Amino acid sequence: MNFLKFSDSIGALDRKATENCKTAFSNIEEISEYNQQKVLSAFTECGVGEMHLGVSTGYGYGDPGRDTLDRVVATAFGAEDALIRHSFASGTHTLSVALFGILRPGDSVLVLTGRPYDTITGVFGIEGKPDGSLKDFGIGYDQVELTPEGVPDTEAIAARLKEKTYKMAYIQRSRGYSLRKSLSVNEIKALCETVKKVSPETVIMVDNCYGEFVEVTEPTEVGADLMAGSLIKNPGGGIAPCGGYIAGKSKYIQMCAHRMTCAGVGREVGATLGHNRELFMGFFAAPHTVGEALKTAVYAAELFSLLGYEVSPMTNEPRADIIEIIKLKNKNALISFCRGLQAGSPIDSSAVPTPAPMPGYTDEVIMAAGAFTGGASIELSADAPLREPFAVYMQGGLNFYSAKAGVLSAAERMLKDGIIKFKE
Repeated sequence: MNFLKFSDSIGALDRKATENCKTAFSNIEEISEYNQQKVLSAFTECGVGEMHLGVSTGYGYGDPGRDTLDRVVATAFGAEDALIRHSFASGTHTLSVALFGILRPGDSVLVLTGRPYDTITGVFGIEGKPDGSLKDFGIGYDQVELTPEGVPDTEAIAARLKEKTYKMAYIQRSRGYSLRKSLSVNEIKALCETVKKVSPETVIMVDNCYGEFVEVTEPTEVGADLMAGSLIKNPGGGIAPCGGYIAGKSKYIQMCAHRMTCAGVGREVGATLGHNRELFMGFFAAPHTVGEALKTAVYAAELFSLLGYEVSPMTNEPRADIIEIIKLKNKNALISFCRGLQAGSPIDSSAVPTPAPMPGYTDEVIMAAGAFTGGASIELSADAPLREPFAVYMQGGLNFYSAKAGVLSAAERMLKDGIIKFKE
Protein backbone atom coordinates (compact mmCIF):
# COMPACT_ATOMS: atom_id res chain seq x y z
CA MET A 1 0.00 0.00 0.00
CA ASN A 2 3.06 2.26 -0.26
CA PHE A 3 1.73 4.39 -3.14
CA LEU A 4 3.86 7.38 -2.14
CA LYS A 5 7.02 5.27 -1.92
CA PHE A 6 8.04 6.06 1.65
CA SER A 7 11.33 4.58 2.78
CA ASP A 8 11.39 1.52 5.04
CA SER A 9 12.62 3.57 7.99
CA ILE A 10 9.73 6.05 7.66
CA GLY A 11 7.30 3.13 7.27
CA ALA A 12 8.53 1.53 10.49
CA LEU A 13 8.22 4.87 12.29
CA ASP A 14 4.65 5.22 11.00
CA ARG A 15 3.64 1.84 12.41
CA LYS A 16 5.04 2.64 15.82
CA ALA A 17 3.45 6.10 15.94
CA THR A 18 0.05 4.77 14.85
CA GLU A 19 0.08 2.11 17.58
CA ASN A 20 0.98 4.71 20.22
CA CYS A 21 -1.95 6.95 19.24
CA LYS A 22 -4.79 4.50 19.85
CA THR A 23 -5.85 5.83 23.26
CA ALA A 24 -5.88 9.45 22.10
CA PHE A 25 -7.82 8.49 18.96
CA SER A 26 -10.47 6.77 21.05
CA ASN A 27 -10.97 9.90 23.16
CA ILE A 28 -11.27 12.06 20.04
CA GLU A 29 -13.89 9.74 18.55
CA GLU A 30 -16.04 10.03 21.68
CA ILE A 31 -16.01 13.82 21.44
CA SER A 32 -16.73 13.72 17.71
CA GLU A 33 -19.74 11.45 18.22
CA TYR A 34 -21.12 13.71 20.95
CA ASN A 35 -20.73 16.82 18.81
CA GLN A 36 -22.14 15.12 15.72
CA GLN A 37 -25.30 14.20 17.59
CA LYS A 38 -25.49 17.74 18.98
CA VAL A 39 -25.38 19.19 15.47
CA LEU A 40 -27.86 16.65 14.12
CA SER A 41 -30.21 17.57 16.96
CA ALA A 42 -29.90 21.26 16.02
CA PHE A 43 -30.83 20.44 12.42
CA THR A 44 -33.91 18.48 13.46
CA GLU A 45 -34.96 20.98 16.13
CA CYS A 46 -34.79 23.83 13.59
CA GLY A 47 -36.66 21.83 10.96
CA VAL A 48 -34.10 22.08 8.17
CA GLY A 49 -35.68 21.10 4.85
CA GLU A 50 -34.90 21.08 1.14
CA MET A 51 -36.41 24.55 0.80
CA HIS A 52 -33.64 25.94 3.02
CA LEU A 53 -30.92 24.84 0.60
CA GLY A 54 -32.08 27.12 -2.22
CA VAL A 55 -30.85 30.35 -3.80
CA SER A 56 -31.66 33.99 -3.16
CA THR A 57 -30.42 36.96 -5.18
CA GLY A 58 -30.61 40.73 -5.04
CA TYR A 59 -31.42 41.98 -1.58
CA GLY A 60 -32.11 38.49 -0.28
CA TYR A 61 -35.21 39.55 1.62
CA GLY A 62 -36.85 36.71 3.53
CA ASP A 63 -34.26 34.07 2.67
CA PRO A 64 -35.51 31.11 4.75
CA GLY A 65 -32.27 29.16 4.44
CA ARG A 66 -30.12 32.03 5.69
CA ASP A 67 -32.35 32.62 8.70
CA THR A 68 -32.69 28.92 9.54
CA LEU A 69 -28.94 28.36 9.33
CA ASP A 70 -28.47 31.17 11.85
CA ARG A 71 -30.79 29.29 14.22
CA VAL A 72 -28.99 25.97 13.64
CA VAL A 73 -25.62 27.50 14.52
CA ALA A 74 -27.00 29.27 17.59
CA THR A 75 -28.65 26.06 18.80
CA ALA A 76 -25.56 23.90 18.30
CA PHE A 77 -23.33 26.45 20.03
CA GLY A 78 -25.67 26.99 22.98
CA ALA A 79 -26.08 30.65 22.06
CA GLU A 80 -29.12 32.91 21.91
CA ASP A 81 -28.48 33.95 18.32
CA ALA A 82 -25.95 33.75 15.50
CA LEU A 83 -24.93 35.16 12.13
CA ILE A 84 -23.30 32.82 9.61
CA ARG A 85 -22.51 34.31 6.21
CA HIS A 86 -20.48 33.47 3.13
CA SER A 87 -19.87 37.22 2.75
CA PHE A 88 -17.44 37.37 5.68
CA ALA A 89 -14.13 37.44 3.82
CA SER A 90 -12.03 35.79 6.54
CA GLY A 91 -11.87 35.08 10.22
CA THR A 92 -10.20 38.44 10.79
CA HIS A 93 -12.98 40.20 8.88
CA THR A 94 -15.58 38.38 10.98
CA LEU A 95 -13.85 39.37 14.22
CA SER A 96 -13.58 42.94 12.93
CA VAL A 97 -17.33 43.11 12.27
CA ALA A 98 -17.99 41.95 15.83
CA LEU A 99 -15.52 44.42 17.34
CA PHE A 100 -16.83 47.40 15.37
CA GLY A 101 -20.38 46.22 16.00
CA ILE A 102 -20.03 46.46 19.77
CA LEU A 103 -17.43 49.16 20.42
CA ARG A 104 -18.10 52.89 20.14
CA PRO A 105 -15.84 55.99 20.25
CA GLY A 106 -14.62 56.48 23.80
CA ASP A 107 -14.92 52.78 24.67
CA SER A 108 -11.94 50.64 25.56
CA VAL A 109 -11.13 46.97 25.00
CA LEU A 110 -8.92 44.85 27.25
CA VAL A 111 -7.23 41.81 25.69
CA LEU A 112 -6.83 39.13 28.38
CA THR A 113 -4.44 36.84 26.52
CA GLY A 114 -1.42 39.00 25.68
CA ARG A 115 -0.63 40.33 22.23
CA PRO A 116 -3.18 38.97 19.76
CA TYR A 117 -2.61 37.20 16.47
CA ASP A 118 -0.68 39.18 13.85
CA THR A 119 -3.52 39.90 11.42
CA ILE A 120 -5.92 41.30 14.06
CA THR A 121 -3.41 43.83 15.42
CA GLY A 122 -4.25 46.16 12.53
CA VAL A 123 -7.94 46.09 13.48
CA PHE A 124 -7.13 47.19 17.02
CA GLY A 125 -4.67 49.79 15.74
CA ILE A 126 -1.83 48.53 17.90
CA GLU A 127 0.78 49.77 15.43
CA GLY A 128 -0.83 53.22 15.31
CA LYS A 129 -1.33 53.44 11.55
CA PRO A 130 -4.20 55.76 10.46
CA ASP A 131 -6.04 53.20 8.35
CA GLY A 132 -9.55 52.94 9.79
CA SER A 133 -8.65 50.87 12.84
CA LEU A 134 -10.51 50.95 16.15
CA LYS A 135 -7.86 53.35 17.39
CA ASP A 136 -8.72 55.73 14.55
CA PHE A 137 -12.27 55.80 15.88
CA GLY A 138 -11.15 56.71 19.39
CA ILE A 139 -11.43 53.24 20.89
CA GLY A 140 -8.80 52.49 23.51
CA TYR A 141 -6.71 49.34 23.68
CA ASP A 142 -4.95 47.62 26.56
CA GLN A 143 -3.66 44.08 27.06
CA VAL A 144 -2.74 41.97 30.06
CA GLU A 145 0.43 39.98 29.52
CA LEU A 146 0.47 36.27 30.17
CA THR A 147 2.25 34.90 33.22
CA PRO A 148 5.80 33.53 32.80
CA GLU A 149 4.13 30.10 32.49
CA GLY A 150 2.19 31.33 29.45
CA VAL A 151 -1.28 31.40 30.99
CA PRO A 152 -3.71 34.32 31.53
CA ASP A 153 -2.93 36.32 34.66
CA THR A 154 -6.29 36.42 36.45
CA GLU A 155 -5.04 38.60 39.30
CA ALA A 156 -3.68 41.20 36.89
CA ILE A 157 -6.90 41.03 34.85
CA ALA A 158 -9.06 41.66 37.93
CA ALA A 159 -6.81 44.53 39.01
CA ARG A 160 -6.98 46.17 35.57
CA LEU A 161 -10.77 45.89 35.47
CA LYS A 162 -10.97 47.60 38.87
CA GLU A 163 -8.77 50.46 37.69
CA LYS A 164 -10.67 51.28 34.50
CA THR A 165 -14.02 50.68 32.83
CA TYR A 166 -13.74 48.46 29.77
CA LYS A 167 -16.60 47.94 27.33
CA MET A 168 -15.09 44.65 26.13
CA ALA A 169 -12.80 41.91 27.39
CA TYR A 170 -11.29 40.02 24.45
CA ILE A 171 -10.00 36.44 24.64
CA GLN A 172 -7.99 34.72 21.93
CA ARG A 173 -8.53 31.00 22.38
CA SER A 174 -5.84 29.74 20.02
CA ARG A 175 -2.16 30.42 20.51
CA GLY A 176 -1.58 32.15 17.16
CA TYR A 177 2.12 32.37 16.31
CA SER A 178 3.13 32.05 19.94
CA LEU A 179 4.23 29.11 22.06
CA ARG A 180 1.67 29.50 24.81
CA LYS A 181 -1.01 26.84 25.15
CA SER A 182 -4.43 27.32 23.61
CA LEU A 183 -7.26 27.83 26.08
CA SER A 184 -9.72 25.11 26.97
CA VAL A 185 -13.39 25.93 27.45
CA ASN A 186 -12.94 25.50 31.21
CA GLU A 187 -10.11 28.03 31.20
CA ILE A 188 -12.29 30.43 29.22
CA LYS A 189 -15.07 29.86 31.75
CA ALA A 190 -12.70 30.86 34.58
CA LEU A 191 -11.74 34.04 32.70
CA CYS A 192 -15.42 34.88 32.15
CA GLU A 193 -16.10 34.45 35.86
CA THR A 194 -13.17 36.72 36.73
CA VAL A 195 -14.41 39.44 34.40
CA LYS A 196 -18.08 39.31 35.40
CA LYS A 197 -17.27 39.29 39.10
CA VAL A 198 -15.40 42.59 38.83
CA SER A 199 -17.18 44.20 35.87
CA PRO A 200 -20.57 42.61 35.11
CA GLU A 201 -21.36 45.01 32.22
CA THR A 202 -18.17 44.25 30.29
CA VAL A 203 -18.87 42.34 27.08
CA ILE A 204 -16.76 39.18 26.81
CA MET A 205 -15.77 38.27 23.26
CA VAL A 206 -13.84 35.14 22.25
CA ASP A 207 -11.84 34.62 19.07
CA ASN A 208 -12.82 30.97 18.74
CA CYS A 209 -10.86 30.21 15.56
CA TYR A 210 -9.52 26.64 15.43
CA GLY A 211 -11.45 25.69 18.59
CA GLU A 212 -14.97 24.79 17.44
CA PHE A 213 -16.04 21.18 18.16
CA VAL A 214 -12.69 20.28 19.73
CA GLU A 215 -14.47 19.90 23.08
CA VAL A 216 -18.08 19.11 23.95
CA THR A 217 -18.89 22.70 24.95
CA GLU A 218 -18.25 26.12 23.42
CA PRO A 219 -17.36 29.48 25.01
CA THR A 220 -20.93 30.78 24.58
CA GLU A 221 -22.08 28.02 26.94
CA VAL A 222 -19.78 29.08 29.79
CA GLY A 223 -20.17 32.86 29.99
CA ALA A 224 -18.84 34.41 26.77
CA ASP A 225 -21.21 37.04 25.37
CA LEU A 226 -19.88 36.68 21.83
CA MET A 227 -17.62 34.37 19.88
CA ALA A 228 -16.58 34.37 16.25
CA GLY A 229 -14.65 32.24 13.79
CA SER A 230 -13.97 31.33 10.17
CA LEU A 231 -15.82 28.83 7.99
CA ILE A 232 -12.66 27.72 6.22
CA LYS A 233 -11.52 26.49 9.61
CA ASN A 234 -13.43 24.09 11.86
CA PRO A 235 -17.13 24.96 11.47
CA GLY A 236 -17.10 24.87 7.66
CA GLY A 237 -16.24 21.18 7.70
CA GLY A 238 -13.98 21.48 4.65
CA ILE A 239 -17.08 22.11 2.50
CA ALA A 240 -17.88 25.80 3.02
CA PRO A 241 -15.87 27.74 0.40
CA CYS A 242 -15.61 30.93 2.47
CA GLY A 243 -17.33 32.83 5.25
CA GLY A 244 -17.52 33.21 8.99
CA TYR A 245 -19.90 33.19 11.95
CA ILE A 246 -20.66 35.25 15.05
CA ALA A 247 -22.65 33.66 17.88
CA GLY A 248 -23.76 34.92 21.28
CA LYS A 249 -26.38 36.99 23.04
CA SER A 250 -29.17 38.34 20.84
CA LYS A 251 -28.67 42.02 21.66
CA TYR A 252 -25.02 41.85 20.64
CA ILE A 253 -25.74 39.82 17.51
CA GLN A 254 -28.18 42.52 16.43
CA MET A 255 -25.49 45.16 16.91
CA CYS A 256 -23.08 43.09 14.83
CA ALA A 257 -25.73 42.64 12.12
CA HIS A 258 -26.07 46.40 11.75
CA ARG A 259 -22.31 46.63 11.26
CA MET A 260 -22.31 43.65 8.88
CA THR A 261 -24.66 45.44 6.45
CA CYS A 262 -25.84 48.88 7.53
CA ALA A 263 -27.65 50.57 10.41
CA GLY A 264 -31.39 50.17 10.23
CA VAL A 265 -31.22 47.13 7.93
CA GLY A 266 -29.03 44.58 9.68
CA ARG A 267 -29.63 40.90 8.95
CA GLU A 268 -32.72 41.44 6.80
CA VAL A 269 -30.64 41.67 3.62
CA GLY A 270 -27.88 39.61 2.10
CA ALA A 271 -28.46 37.24 -0.79
CA THR A 272 -27.03 33.77 -0.28
CA LEU A 273 -26.35 33.22 -4.02
CA GLY A 274 -26.57 29.44 -3.76
CA HIS A 275 -24.15 29.03 -0.86
CA ASN A 276 -26.77 27.77 1.62
CA ARG A 277 -26.28 24.14 0.67
CA GLU A 278 -22.50 24.31 1.16
CA LEU A 279 -22.81 26.11 4.49
CA PHE A 280 -25.43 23.68 5.82
CA MET A 281 -23.41 20.67 4.63
CA GLY A 282 -20.16 22.08 5.98
CA PHE A 283 -21.57 22.79 9.42
CA PHE A 284 -23.15 19.34 9.52
CA ALA A 285 -19.84 17.68 8.58
CA ALA A 286 -17.76 19.81 10.94
CA PRO A 287 -17.71 17.59 14.07
CA HIS A 288 -16.39 14.61 12.11
CA THR A 289 -13.92 16.70 10.10
CA VAL A 290 -12.58 18.32 13.26
CA GLY A 291 -12.07 14.84 14.71
CA GLU A 292 -10.02 13.85 11.66
CA ALA A 293 -7.93 17.01 12.04
CA LEU A 294 -7.35 16.23 15.72
CA LYS A 295 -6.22 12.71 14.89
CA THR A 296 -3.78 14.19 12.40
CA ALA A 297 -2.41 16.55 15.04
CA VAL A 298 -2.02 13.72 17.57
CA TYR A 299 -0.29 11.54 14.99
CA ALA A 300 2.13 14.32 13.99
CA ALA A 301 2.92 14.93 17.65
CA GLU A 302 3.77 11.27 18.20
CA LEU A 303 5.74 10.83 14.97
CA PHE A 304 7.94 13.87 15.53
CA SER A 305 8.35 13.11 19.23
CA LEU A 306 9.80 9.77 18.18
CA LEU A 307 12.17 11.71 15.94
CA GLY A 308 13.35 13.73 18.94
CA TYR A 309 11.51 16.99 18.36
CA GLU A 310 9.69 19.01 20.99
CA VAL A 311 5.97 19.19 20.22
CA SER A 312 2.93 20.92 21.71
CA PRO A 313 0.46 19.57 22.63
CA MET A 314 2.05 16.20 23.33
CA THR A 315 0.41 13.02 22.07
CA ASN A 316 -1.92 12.33 25.01
CA GLU A 317 -2.25 15.90 26.24
CA PRO A 318 -5.75 17.47 26.28
CA ARG A 319 -6.39 19.69 23.26
CA ALA A 320 -8.24 22.99 22.94
CA ASP A 321 -7.77 23.51 19.19
CA ILE A 322 -6.60 21.65 16.09
CA ILE A 323 -3.12 23.20 15.93
CA GLU A 324 0.06 21.21 16.50
CA ILE A 325 3.40 22.93 17.07
CA ILE A 326 6.62 21.17 16.12
CA LYS A 327 9.80 22.99 17.07
CA LEU A 328 12.08 22.25 14.12
CA LYS A 329 15.08 24.12 15.56
CA ASN A 330 16.39 25.78 12.38
CA LYS A 331 15.35 27.46 9.14
CA ASN A 332 16.35 24.61 6.84
CA ALA A 333 14.32 22.07 8.79
CA LEU A 334 11.29 24.35 8.73
CA ILE A 335 11.48 24.84 4.98
CA SER A 336 12.07 21.13 4.38
CA PHE A 337 9.04 20.16 6.49
CA CYS A 338 6.73 22.55 4.64
CA ARG A 339 7.97 21.41 1.24
CA GLY A 340 7.47 17.77 2.17
CA LEU A 341 3.96 18.42 3.46
CA GLN A 342 3.09 20.25 0.25
CA ALA A 343 4.35 17.30 -1.79
CA GLY A 344 1.93 15.04 0.10
CA SER A 345 -1.09 17.26 -0.62
CA PRO A 346 -3.86 16.51 -3.13
CA ILE A 347 -3.70 19.96 -4.77
CA ASP A 348 -0.52 21.66 -6.03
CA SER A 349 1.71 18.84 -4.80
CA SER A 350 4.42 20.06 -7.20
CA ALA A 351 4.46 23.57 -5.73
CA VAL A 352 7.53 24.57 -3.71
CA PRO A 353 6.71 26.63 -0.59
CA THR A 354 9.08 29.56 -0.28
CA PRO A 355 9.40 32.09 2.58
CA ALA A 356 8.05 35.52 1.63
CA PRO A 357 6.66 38.72 3.16
CA MET A 358 2.91 38.64 3.80
CA PRO A 359 0.45 41.44 4.63
CA GLY A 360 -0.20 41.65 8.36
CA TYR A 361 2.96 39.78 9.40
CA THR A 362 6.24 41.22 10.68
CA ASP A 363 8.44 38.31 9.55
CA GLU A 364 8.68 36.36 6.34
CA VAL A 365 6.19 33.48 6.40
CA ILE A 366 6.30 30.06 4.77
CA MET A 367 3.06 28.23 4.07
CA ALA A 368 2.26 24.74 2.83
CA ALA A 369 -1.35 24.29 1.80
CA GLY A 370 -2.35 21.94 -0.97
CA ALA A 371 -6.01 22.62 -0.34
CA PHE A 372 -9.20 22.47 -2.39
CA THR A 373 -10.22 25.81 -0.85
CA GLY A 374 -7.62 28.55 -0.82
CA GLY A 375 -6.27 29.15 2.68
CA ALA A 376 -8.52 26.54 4.29
CA SER A 377 -6.77 25.52 7.48
CA ILE A 378 -9.27 22.77 8.25
CA GLU A 379 -7.50 21.08 5.33
CA LEU A 380 -3.98 19.85 6.01
CA SER A 381 -1.69 22.84 6.07
CA ALA A 382 1.35 24.18 7.87
CA ASP A 383 2.74 27.66 8.21
CA ALA A 384 5.30 29.53 10.24
CA PRO A 385 7.10 32.83 10.56
CA LEU A 386 10.83 32.53 9.95
CA ARG A 387 11.98 33.32 13.45
CA GLU A 388 13.21 31.45 16.51
CA PRO A 389 12.51 28.72 17.50
CA PHE A 390 11.50 27.90 13.89
CA ALA A 391 8.33 26.21 15.07
CA VAL A 392 5.88 25.04 12.43
CA TYR A 393 2.17 25.41 13.11
CA MET A 394 0.38 22.47 11.51
CA GLN A 395 -3.38 22.11 11.36
CA GLY A 396 -6.21 20.39 9.56
CA GLY A 397 -6.83 17.20 7.66
CA LEU A 398 -10.11 16.45 5.87
CA ASN A 399 -9.58 12.78 6.55
CA PHE A 400 -6.94 11.19 8.72
CA TYR A 401 -5.51 8.71 6.24
CA SER A 402 -4.64 11.26 3.56
CA ALA A 403 -3.44 13.75 6.17
CA LYS A 404 -1.22 11.10 7.74
CA ALA A 405 0.38 10.58 4.34
CA GLY A 406 1.07 14.32 4.20
CA VAL A 407 2.80 14.21 7.59
CA LEU A 408 4.87 11.22 6.49
CA SER A 409 5.78 13.09 3.32
CA ALA A 410 7.16 15.91 5.46
CA ALA A 411 9.28 13.46 7.45
CA GLU A 412 10.45 11.74 4.24
CA ARG A 413 11.57 15.05 2.77
CA MET A 414 13.49 15.89 5.94
CA LEU A 415 15.16 12.47 5.74
CA LYS A 416 16.19 13.03 2.11
CA ASP A 417 17.49 16.50 2.97
CA GLY A 418 19.71 14.99 5.67
CA ILE A 419 17.93 16.80 8.49
CA ILE A 420 16.76 13.66 10.27
CA LYS A 421 18.80 10.49 10.39
CA PHE A 422 18.11 6.94 11.52
CA LYS A 423 20.64 4.71 13.23
CA GLU A 424 21.88 1.90 11.02
